Amino acid sequence: MIYLDNAATTFPKPSSVYKSVMKAMKVYGANPGRGSHKMAIEGARIIYETRELLAELFNMDDPMKVIFTFNATDSLNTAIKGILSSGDHVVTTEMEHNSVLRPIKELENFGVENTIVKCATDGTINLNDLESAIRGNTKLIVTTHVSNLTGTIFPAEEIGKICKKYSIPYLLDASQSAGVLNIDMKKYNIGLLAVPGHKGLLGPQGTGALLINSDIEIKHLKEGGTGSQSSSLEHPNFYPDKLEAGTHNLPGIAGLNAGLKYILNRGTESIYSHEKALLDTFIIELRKNPKIKIYGPESIEYRISVVPVNIDGMDSSEVANILDTEYDIAVRPGLHCAPLAHKAIGTENLGAVRFGVGPFNKETDIIAAVDALNKISEKHGKGIQ
Repeated sequence: MIYLDNAATTFPKPSSVYKSVMKAMKVYGANPGRGSHKMAIEGARIIYETRELLAELFNMDDPMKVIFTFNATDSLNTAIKGILSSGDHVVTTEMEHNSVLRPIKELENFGVENTIVKCATDGTINLNDLESAIRGNTKLIVTTHVSNLTGTIFPAEEIGKICKKYSIPYLLDASQSAGVLNIDMKKYNIGLLAVPGHKGLLGPQGTGALLINSDIEIKHLKEGGTGSQSSSLEHPNFYPDKLEAGTHNLPGIAGLNAGLKYILNRGTESIYSHEKALLDTFIIELRKNPKIKIYGPESIEYRISVVPVNIDGMDSSEVANILDTEYDIAVRPGLHCAPLAHKAIGTENLGAVRFGVGPFNKETDIIAAVDALNKISEKHGKGIQ
C-alpha cells in the first residue's frame, strides 16, 4: 500500500520505535516511578530522558514541565480547561481542529467568552484581525501552527510577539508541525505547546505532551496516584505530577523516545526539505489537470505536506474509496474534524480528499497518486469551472 494519510498518523515508524516498544514491554515493563527495583528505575529513567528530548527539540529549559498526555487533544484540553475560568476570554481561529474548538465551545457553559477569528479562503490569517480580537479579559490565545486541512503555516513567531505585547499566554497546537518544522518555544514566545507523539514525532499512538514554558497556573483536571506525597489526600501541586495522575504509558513513551532520537539525528530541516520536495512535485503535477481543484496557499513556501483536493462531480469519500480499493492508496476524505476550516475554504458541504506526505514517502508514491487521480478524474470527473 502507498500510505498518504500521514496527517492522521505517520506510518511506518522507524524500526527503532518498534524495538523500543517491545523492549519496554518485555525487559523493564514494570510500573515506572512506583518502586525501587531495577525495572521500575529503568522505566522512570526512560520517561525522564524522553522529557529531556522533548525539551531539547522545542528549546525549553525545564524538562519537569514536559507533561505526558494521551495525544494532542488531551494536551489541548488540559491547557484550555486548566487555564480559563468564568469571565475570561479566549481568542482562536476558524482553521482550528475540533480539539481546540470543542473545549472552547464547552467552556461557554461555564461563562468563558471566545472570539473565533476568520481566515482567508487559502487558510491564511490576518494578524491585524487577530490582534483586534484581544480584549481586556483575554487570558489565552490558541492557534494551530499548521492547518490539518490545508497545510497552511501560521506565523507562530509573529503571533507570539502579539501575545508578548499584551502579556497573554500563547498556546500553540503543533499537531501537524512537530517533528517537521523548527519550533523554538523561547524565540517564538510560546507559553504552551501541544504535540501528539504519533504524528511527526514518529512515536506510537496514545502518546502526546504538553510543554509549559511559562509560570502560568494550570488547574489539574484529575487526581490520583503519582508516586509522590503519597501520605497526603491532596493532589501534588508541582510539575509534572500536578498534571499527571496514574501509571504512565511506558511502552508508548519508550517508542516516542526512539522517534525523538531519530528526528534529532536526522534533523527537522532534512525532514522538511524531503517532504517539501514531494509536496512540490504533487502540486505541480496536479495543477496540470483542470478537473482537479487544490485548496490552500498558492505558494509552496506557506504550506507543508498536507494537501486537500476535490474532483468535480465526485464525493470525497467516493474518491478515497476508489484510491483505496483500486489503487491501494490510503488517504483521508470528509471534514477532518475541522468544520470551520472547511467553511473557510468553501468545502463544508463537499468535504475534501486529504493527502498527507510523510518522512518515508518516495517520489514514486507521489507520481502514483497523481496518476491515480488523473485516471479517476478522466473516468468520473466533470471538470471544475
